[in-house]
Amino acid sequence: MYDIIGDIHGYAEPLRHLLTKLGYRELQGVWRHQERKVLFLGDFVDRGPEQIEVVQIARSMVEAGQALAIMGNHEFNAVAYASADPARPGEYLRPHSDKNRKQHQEFLSQVGEGSPLHADIIAWFKTLPLYIELPGFRAVHACWHPDQLEALQPALDEQQRLKPEAWRQACEKGHPIYEAVETVLKGLEIPLPDGMLFHDKDNNPRTNIRTQWWVQGSYTYRDLAIVPPDVIERIPHQPVPADILPGYDNHKPVFVGHYWLTGTPEPLADHIACLDYSVVSAHQGKLVAYRWDERPLTKDNYIWVSR
Repeated sequence: MYDIIGDIHGYAEPLRHLLTKLGYRELQGVWRHQERKVLFLGDFVDRGPEQIEVVQIARSMVEAGQALAIMGNHEFNAVAYASADPARPGEYLRPHSDKNRKQHQEFLSQVGEGSPLHADIIAWFKTLPLYIELPGFRAVHACWHPDQLEALQPALDEQQRLKPEAWRQACEKGHPIYEAVETVLKGLEIPLPDGMLFHDKDNNPRTNIRTQWWVQGSYTYRDLAIVPPDVIERIPHQPVPADILPGYDNHKPVFVGHYWLTGTPEPLADHIACLDYSVVSAHQGKLVAYRWDERPLTKDNYIWVSR
């Protein structure tokens, strides 16, 4: 049985508290449970004060067979930021722009940019699969999109990890592998009509909206948008083209992180559970787990600790 844990973002103390609440104990440097294992949904780093400790906890559990882990968009970005672009001498797969450095600076400061520890953690990030499918459920950081998962297959090894030669394609805007990785790790985005834009939580202009990809039926852009409350009124109520959402086949539950939800944790739909409840937020943030027991999803199986 698995306990699925959402985005941690460098908050090791809440992670320890959550593991304790779930019945895990630290033995010989590894958090263990007699009967259960953890599945981490990615986003171990960026933002929080204890990023190295978070990676050490998760990695030690994975390497001891006490956990599984998948890649989040922050691990992907960390690898790309640290990886030289073979086609552009002196450049990196993720440009070292002011915006990108600002988003990643806390991790770089804590790990020591270019240090042996930095290289070691980046090497571990590369071992993380982009998704996992187990007999009872699926796990992906942001979006289970069948077409994009199929497009990814040539770029993945037998453990759903990006092949070394695929990293440049995954960072090349416009390439099918890039588009697939963006969807799987960051969510399904669709362009706004009429050249509209809004500013995200980091004040970056956006011409696309992240959507509730799992819904089925006729909706407007505003109905589907995952944006801050103060932005929603700027999103048009025009209908979204009917073929733009993948929906979900409901074959088995799928667990995701990524979406910075608030409030009391509960399933998004009968077969969809998000476990990212904004641990970064000092006022209402939670680190959330779901205790999988092979029954239909229920709010009763959410377990969390507050910041």
